[in-house]
Amino acid sequence: MRVREKGDRGVVQSVVLFLGVSVLSGALAAGLAIPFAGLAGFTTEKTSDTLQDLPQQFDEVPLKQKSTILAADGTVIATLAEQNRVPVKLKDVAPIMQKAIVAIEDDRFYEHGALDAKGTLRALLQNQSSGSVQQGGSSITQQYVKISLVEKAKTPAEVAAATADTYQRKVAELRYAVAVEKQYSKNEILEKYLNLANFGDGAWGIQAAAQHYFSVNASQLTLPQAAMLAGLVKNPTGYDPTNNAKRAKDRRDVVIRRMLELNVISVAQANSALKTPVIDPNKVRPNKLGCGNGPYPFYCEYVVAELEDNPAFGKTKTERANYIKTAGLTIRTSLDPKIQADAQRSIDTHSKPTDQAIAAITIVEPGTGLVKAMAQSRGYGSKRGQTAYNYNAPKTYPGGYGGFQNGSTMKAFTIAAAIQKGIPLNYKINSPSPLDMGGMKYSTCDGPRKIPDGYSPKNSTTNVADPTMIEAAQKSTNTYFLQLSLRVGLCPIAKLAGSLGMYNAQNLKPLEQVASMTLGVDYVTPLQLSNAYAAFAARGMYCTPWLITSVKDSANKSVSVPGANCKQVLAPEVADGVNAVLHQVMEPNGTGGKLKFGKSDLAGKTGTINDAKAVWYAGYSTKLAAAATVADASVPYTKLQNQTLNGKRINDPSGSGTAGPIWEAAMKAALQGYPTTRFVAPTDKTQRGDVKSLPFVNGMNPEDAANKLRQAGFEVAIASGTVNSEETAGTVAYTDPRQRDGAPAGSLVTIYVSNGSKQVKPGKPTTTQTVQPPGSPTTINPNCPPWNPKYPNCGGRGHR
Repeated sequence: MRVREKGDRGVVQSVVLFLGVSVLSGALAAGLAIPFAGLAGFTTEKTSDTLQDLPQQFDEVPLKQKSTILAADGTVIATLAEQNRVPVKLKDVAPIMQKAIVAIEDDRFYEHGALDAKGTLRALLQNQSSGSVQQGGSSITQQYVKISLVEKAKTPAEVAAATADTYQRKVAELRYAVAVEKQYSKNEILEKYLNLANFGDGAWGIQAAAQHYFSVNASQLTLPQAAMLAGLVKNPTGYDPTNNAKRAKDRRDVVIRRMLELNVISVAQANSALKTPVIDPNKVRPNKLGCGNGPYPFYCEYVVAELEDNPAFGKTKTERANYIKTAGLTIRTSLDPKIQADAQRSIDTHSKPTDQAIAAITIVEPGTGLVKAMAQSRGYGSKRGQTAYNYNAPKTYPGGYGGFQNGSTMKAFTIAAAIQKGIPLNYKINSPSPLDMGGMKYSTCDGPRKIPDGYSPKNSTTNVADPTMIEAAQKSTNTYFLQLSLRVGLCPIAKLAGSLGMYNAQNLKPLEQVASMTLGVDYVTPLQLSNAYAAFAARGMYCTPWLITSVKDSANKSVSVPGANCKQVLAPEVADGVNAVLHQVMEPNGTGGKLKFGKSDLAGKTGTINDAKAVWYAGYSTKLAAAATVADASVPYTKLQNQTLNGKRINDPSGSGTAGPIWEAAMKAALQGYPTTRFVAPTDKTQRGDVKSLPFVNGMNPEDAANKLRQAGFEVAIASGTVNSEETAGTVAYTDPRQRDGAPAGSLVTIYVSNGSKQVKPGKPTTTQTVQPPGSPTTINPNCPPWNPKYPNCGGRGHR
């Protein structure tokens, strides 16, 4: 104990001697100017007491290391860093670099302890005589301590305290330096210093500096290169050769001459080095930090946003953001560079950055949720044809645009909910255009509602009068799906869509339940829609979008991050039914028929919103799913017609003709190399549905018929007006669905009242003579309709 106290007293005496010389000379010794008044009454004994109050051990500051984001194949997407630093061992630093930094900053580094009083006084006199700071006053150990304390500072006040020109700060710094000298060897201190020091222009640490200025590793540095870097640490901004090459050369030459003076190098070496250009601009490697400087900036920013939301990286978002930039993480993502290139090539082929309209597409993998690609027509930036928005992402972070209304792509969720309820694929609904729906009632999760008067939607395509679900999907028949959604109920559709990741991408709330929900509601993104459709491809297995597949720290240890998050949301049989319906959309009679390619089964759906302000195509195979959109993304939003896309005016915007080709080209290229795949055929029960027989009510009083249907377990509505029929005027002409087709229990049955216009006049025959095939029944059984596949053994003629 007495030996240590004696040593401490010696240090204290050195401090007081040094401080006294500094004050009496009235000069700055590398920032160590001490006001004379500050030393009044500051005795050796008081200094000793102050030192004894300081910690006896110096807690090493963790190096701020850059983090790297990688694609699925290991290629670099971006480098995140507060300080661009790559730590290296001293053995990996060229010996000439070690000699250069010691020569100019602390030439007696290996000879003295924490404080070099002799060297400090010599530097003081040298700097005073030259009129500028030529040599450092602090030892390398002291400089390391000072930089470390600044690195530890978390607030501006803490930074100010760590750099204040006060004797208290210098005394504390010295005491820490003493602790450092006890904890580490000289070589360890030099290594820490070289890795911690700022070398200007965004380069921190000797390895990053060597790579940045000279495109070499620290182990390969030459004499003139080492001298330039050694000179930088005194003033990283002032001596930055990329800003002021002359000033940098002057400073470098000071270092070379000092090395010659100390006999570290020969005269010949010095002369050769002095003649060498300070830097070769062609060798300077830009510090491309951040997502904006990477090849996939929008995808990268979405990844960073997800990292910053992960509690594993800190308690607050600020803490997490700092950790991500300084912890030296290696972040591997789901992005597939090949598929990303396919998607971007399709975007670039069908659109231009300067178009009025924007184009975007996301591709995901069914069954995993891996986001393989995100591409869009406008690049990253603030110039014309650029944007800071990711048009594929929800508004969960500042860069997420928040989507567009998705039009008839919503019909897929109505189809799924209908199949889930037991409605058959051949379910027919009379679907006129226009259809007066004013006054109709519909159910939501919050109770029944009524459609306002005057709502008369139209069909945008020509279809048969009574289409099946498949036929209606093929032609995207609006009035069919509006009626189907009312019969299914909007609550089941909303819940099913929500379970597949569909929500308002602007405000992150559930989709609104309005009568026109099946035609597109609220705002959704290509990411959401492609991922939801991927669940159909995966036979009902929904997986949340998965971008970050692994994270490892600087020690190559895994950091806990969410993995695949998959859940069976739909019964496989229901998804198979959806696939069967949407597969027909891509057959010759469907709106997506021209987009079919290859041998694998494909399914898809078009989407166009009101005034065609956005058009969509979403589709999938069992291997990949994608959603493409072309939309107006500039306020005030206007129709796409006459806007430019690919430099040309859009004449007739549609999901199949405008967004479809983007989807087709991207998916065709992306699926190359994948095996041929097929959808699982729907079961007989899925195709036929879970229907029960409808009682025969044709010709009955409408109210009596309604009661009979209610007693059978159906909801009933009586349509306004009358229809042409052979039944007596004022009686039931027919029901929708028809008695021959049956209907799922609890579904809505609409009664249509006859006007008697086709009623047979008296005196005319009411039946015609027919020849029955051998073995056919001669009687009519209204409860055994032959058209209903649920009753394959029935015969005879049914009724309308």
